[in-house]
Amino acid sequence: SLYNLSYSLDWHNCYSFGNGVESNRIRDNFNLPYILNGVKVSTTLGEEYKQERRKHGLIYSGIYNSTSGVNNLNQFIAAEAITKDINPIYGSIQKIKAGWGAGGDLIALCEDRVLKILADKDALFNADGNTNVTATNRVLGTATPYSGEYGISTNPESFASESYRAYFTDKVRGTVMRLSRDGLTPISDAGMKDWFRDNLKLNNKLVGSFDDKKDEYNISLPTTTEGISKTASFREDVKGWVSFKSFITKNGISCANEYYTFKDAKLWRHHHDVPGNRNTFYSIATSSTF
Repeated sequence: SLYNLSYSLDWHNCYSFGNGVESNRIRDNFNLPYILNGVKVSTTLGEEYKQERRKHGLIYSGIYNSTSGVNNLNQFIAAEAITKDINPIYGSIQKIKAGWGAGGDLIALCEDRVLKILADKDALFNADGNTNVTATNRVLGTATPYSGEYGISTNPESFASESYRAYFTDKVRGTVMRLSRDGLTPISDAGMKDWFRDNLKLNNKLVGSFDDKKDEYNISLPTTTEGISKTASFREDVKGWVSFKSFITKNGISCANEYYTFKDAKLWRHHHDVPGNRNTFYSIATSSTF
């Protein structure tokens, strides 16, 4: 019933002297405490809370150690430095690869740049601009971009890694990239520069996978300028694109030196040498061309 009625509160926060002067301090003396109404319990705040999508930053939880029985994966203590923000000019973070290289660092693939983030260590910058790696208690250290204005655009599904090499596409720039110890290299320039520049932009989804058995990076393009779905294969030993394949996969993985792909929620094993069954993918035979 008090919702629509006026109600006089039984407290006050100032004294009036009857001559227009009011005082809100105890004993009306300089620098004494204000007269307050105490702690306000169950009050509503004016701020509007809503979900925030931090597409330019990382946040990490406590550690997990199965040996000692420590599981702090659900602890995000705001009093500790548990966030790592990168430059928003690089675009949103699309893919994270952990345990990269001998140092076990983190690779963040953004829309327009690829960065290396030191893990459990930090970089100390000298006066000449060179860096020294130093030990620290920080989980994520300095973020250093690789040379080259390339990213993964908005196609994290094109990422595939093998040993110390990683492959992905940059649809915006029309290139297929390789990240290795010597940095970023546009492998689409190996005789396929114009073809990928014309066809990558036609596809919304670009699924990449690595075939351990044949040492090939396969990138599937459902739509091409020829009107035929194709999967292109890149090999490191010849430094070039060796074949077009007729299958288009939803995902692909390698396990125990075997290559598997997924089609319509079914698992298929490739390189299954059956007589009379060559060039047959997902029970569909395709003629060879050279």
